Amino acid sequence: MSEPKKILVGEDSSVIINLTKNVLAFENYKMTAARNGKQVLELMEKEDFDLILMDINMPVLDGIECTKTIRAMKDERKSKIPIIAISGNIHNYTVDEFRKAGFDEFIQKPLDFDKVLSTVKKHLSL
Repeated sequence: MSEPKKILVGEDSSVIINLTKNVLAFENYKMTAARNGKQVLELMEKEDFDLILMDINMPVLDGIECTKTIRAMKDERKSKIPIIAISGNIHNYTVDEFRKAGFDEFIQKPLDFDKVLSTVKKHLSL
């Protein structure tokens, strides 16, 4: 059996972190949580992940700046990782703005966990 896919979730809400962890566990994904963009970057220095779910509005370093930093990394495995934006105010941004920031896709909050799973699966199978 292959190793479970590793998903990094950048999210400052404990409720969303716990719900996401439970949903991802159904598919045998291994989830690691970070409370802000700075923690996301610190975790990425220590280990490799297969995908990132990134909240846009987080303290310390927001999801957009964090994603831009990841896209600028020299290690191609890290800089090319699929990053899915999650946000409650997704309508404040255009699709083009998300793409320019480096996101592969975006999901509106409140999260529809069927959509979260299908989006994660889609990007992990590319």
